[in-house]
Amino acid sequence: MAPRTKNTDKTKPAADREDRLKAALKANMAKRKAQARARAAATGDEASDTGENEG
Repeated sequence: MAPRTKNTDKTKPAADREDRLKAALKANMAKRKAQARARAAATGDEASDTGENEG
């Protein structure tokens, strides 16, 4: 008979997958925040430029 594997062996790959997904989600959120900040800064610069030209 083949030796039985412990339940921890079955849960470990699931935990590893969750850890990978958490890390990917964290990186994705950081990337999206950076993009949003860049967009806000770009639109903020454009808004101030148009305001100065009109006045």
